[in-house]
Amino acid sequence: MSTRTLPLLFINLGGEMLYILDQRLRAQNIPSDKAKKATVAGWIEEDRRRVMNDIITTMFNKKFLEELFKPQELYSKKALRTVFDRLAHASIMRLNQASMDKLYDLMTMAFKYQVLLCPRPKDILLVTFNHMDAIKDFVRDTPSILSQVDETYRQLIEIYTPLSGGEFQLIRQTLLIFFQDMHIRVSIFLKDKVQNSNGRFVLPTSGPVPYGTHTPGLIRMFSCNGEEVKRTQFRDGGNYTSALREGSFELFGDRVIKLGTNMYSVSRPVETHMSGTSKNSSQHTKVNTIPNPLAKEELNLLAKLMGGLEVQKPSNTDSGFRVNLFATDEEEEEALISRPEELSYEVINIQATKDKQANAELAKIMGEFTEAGEPSPSSSSKGDDLLAMMDGL
Repeated sequence: MSTRTLPLLFINLGGEMLYILDQRLRAQNIPSDKAKKATVAGWIEEDRRRVMNDIITTMFNKKFLEELFKPQELYSKKALRTVFDRLAHASIMRLNQASMDKLYDLMTMAFKYQVLLCPRPKDILLVTFNHMDAIKDFVRDTPSILSQVDETYRQLIEIYTPLSGGEFQLIRQTLLIFFQDMHIRVSIFLKDKVQNSNGRFVLPTSGPVPYGTHTPGLIRMFSCNGEEVKRTQFRDGGNYTSALREGSFELFGDRVIKLGTNMYSVSRPVETHMSGTSKNSSQHTKVNTIPNPLAKEELNLLAKLMGGLEVQKPSNTDSGFRVNLFATDEEEEEALISRPEELSYEVINIQATKDKQANAELAKIMGEFTEAGEPSPSSSSKGDDLLAMMDGL
């Protein structure tokens, strides 16, 4: 397994999480009794920016990234899930256990699909840059956070661009091993017919070939002197085209490939079906839409299509608002009751202010997680070091 995989896994999953949270926060359902108040949209947008800024600040904390970029093996699935539980609650936002499950399912399946579709292993770095470009756009108006993101760009360029194709192939195989048992159905993929009903992806037999390669269909034979002596054509069984050009691995540039960009920027339904649950959960969302407080009937329709998102204005500085990734509270409660037992570990709410006791508890939990659920002495110090860096900012 590659010891350089963890930073790419974390950044790409974090990027997908930010896409989903941004979409859900933009799909805010304004209460009817507040719809006519001009100030409502203002504080909702302010809260959205605060949530995104808090999460990105924690995600790109300098000391945290120093620990993350050290060569190391991947964390177990439970340990990584704990990291993202902590990251999602690094602001005033709160997620129910079932909503966090759903969020994590969408994150993992989206990135798994992107890894599978990468034309060549090195393009995983372009996927990462697509996520980084979008994250940078989220904080373009906050210079202090922007500098954190730019520093991460520089580390990615310095560490990963010199790697050989073989090293990127090892990174890709490490990622696929991590994702191999995850087969959650997502309606975006089901609708586009890129995922089967069993949750497995359908890989295309057409499209552009990897940069630096030729389209299939020709066999060339050479003599012992290296001279071409014969050519044979064969049917390739697909509709392949030549690669346009190589994407840019610089701080600024055209990445060429679209994998890793925000798939929620197009209005279409999103749905996950969690294996082991008795009831399928669905979510219908519309994104990049700022509600018009004067269009009451339109908002009611959108609320029905998108699913309610309750936001309670904090009564004091310690409280926050809750985000529901399900259509209704009842649906979220049913999903919570029917959660598989292996997912029934404790979700810890983290205050936006520093909470040393919670940090210690999380570090302890992080160190105890292994794939088999047994204590691991080696993973304990690693989890302690990483979670210790994620102090609430």
